[in-house]
Amino acid sequence: MHFLYRCTQWTGSQTHWFHRIWCAALFILTCCAVQISSAQNLPNTAGAAPQFDVAAIHPHNPEPHERSHIISQNGRFTTINVDLKSILQWAYDLPESRIIGGPSWLGTARWDIEAKSDTALDAQKDYDHTAAWEQKRQMVQSLLAGRFHLIVHKETRELPIYNLVVAKGGAKFLDTKAEGSKFDRWNGRIELQGGDNTVSVLAEQLAEVLGRVVVDKTGITGRYRIALSWTPDDRAAPPSGAPPADSGPSIFTALEEQLGLKLESAKGPVEVLVIDSVAQPSEN
Repeated sequence: MHFLYRCTQWTGSQTHWFHRIWCAALFILTCCAVQISSAQNLPNTAGAAPQFDVAAIHPHNPEPHERSHIISQNGRFTTINVDLKSILQWAYDLPESRIIGGPSWLGTARWDIEAKSDTALDAQKDYDHTAAWEQKRQMVQSLLAGRFHLIVHKETRELPIYNLVVAKGGAKFLDTKAEGSKFDRWNGRIELQGGDNTVSVLAEQLAEVLGRVVVDKTGITGRYRIALSWTPDDRAAPPSGAPPADSGPSIFTALEEQLGLKLESAKGPVEVLVIDSVAQPSEN
């Protein structure tokens, strides 16, 4: 009480400054409280999927024999004359055989997409190829969800697969001491070198070509140099008869003749992407 009494005995000037300081303190405390309250009401965007800043989508009327292109560079993603099912394969890193459902136009209607982000993914100092590709795929997934109203889910189904096994006579490739690892795959050819388990990488590449899960059951571990060449016409199943005289081997024949491995048909659990709903986008 003595302290309060002495405060009331301040001069008018002292009282004026005391009130100014007290009001300023109250103002700061009020602002802090408002900011905290506002922050508590904001949506949590920390875990939000990355998105493009701008995107334009237009239907494409293809010309006869016109090629399709998917181009991903820096913060850009471009498609020219590409159907939505192919875009889904790129966005979710899955072969066509593992994308289930959807309307008939999914594989027929063609689209030109030009999407851009101000963040140059490929120009980062600590550039990580795997992380950059994954982020770009998530951005395309967000684009498809927003503009095509795409809703999907993943589930496991029992589907046809291939088991990669050693053929009679044994494997026909040698190990390598080469440092690092690399692989190249183009129409009718696969080349691999190194890797912690080269044959497992080969199984992954064969799955990409065949559109069916390939399980490595060879039991072969280690680093190898592998090259496989075949005629890319026969993709879905082993040939039922002898190939024409002017054609090269199918991938199944080439695998056994060139590498001493073979593919056996089987069934097994496969993760698939199920399309729940999708719609053609509105005009930009």
